[in-house]
Amino acid sequence: MVTLQDIQKNPELNALIKAANQVLAAIGYTEHGPRHVGYVSHAAAELLRELEYPERTVELAAIAGLIHDVGNSINRVNHGITGATMIYPILRDMGMAPAEIATVISAVGNHEEQNGRPVSPVSAALIIADKSDAHRTRVRRGKFDPTDIHDRVNYSIKKNWVEVDREEKVIRFAMTMDDTSSVMEFFLIYLTRMEMCEQAAALLGCRFDIVINGVTVNNQRSVELARAAIAQASNPAQD
Repeated sequence: MVTLQDIQKNPELNALIKAANQVLAAIGYTEHGPRHVGYVSHAAAELLRELEYPERTVELAAIAGLIHDVGNSINRVNHGITGATMIYPILRDMGMAPAEIATVISAVGNHEEQNGRPVSPVSAALIIADKSDAHRTRVRRGKFDPTDIHDRVNYSIKKNWVEVDREEKVIRFAMTMDDTSSVMEFFLIYLTRMEMCEQAAALLGCRFDIVINGVTVNNQRSVELARAAIAQASNPAQD
């Protein structure tokens, strides 16, 4: 069985993670190196652990999170699909079971909002973990550009976290922002990503709440109530 530790020690994958971050630095993107993929790996695993998925499923989410961005070493465009193709032979040569490889590459290949969608619990956890990594530490040191909306939004986020309410079936993405940016600017660049997170949470049987400075800003609860009302109207109780 290929473990997370095996992946962390693999020199080929480590070289690709490093190269991906270098490529994105060269074209002016926020940090996508060991800090980002480490966060995504941990957050994806913890999300499924909180939802009481089997421990091997949790580990596959951690593995997918660690290597999800290696496609950036070639090009930012379609990096999820490229990365999935790149990691297949590496995982095969490491001895990972074919069914587990399929789970990991489908998650990696579907994590981009431009051309992906949640297709499994591992995929859904990867999406939420990846899209929730909005934070000032993603602004490259000494490179803050106040005219760049991505830098402004990320730098404004002083704290962020993902929490799971198993009783209420809610995955909550919360953050505190200062006035370096605004909620409107956050959604200008994160709207499609947050919509993808809502879809991912639904696959996991949960609602996805976005809480900014203590206020829930997407109100998924209203959607649940509307669906319940429609269902009740369509199936009236029999006398």
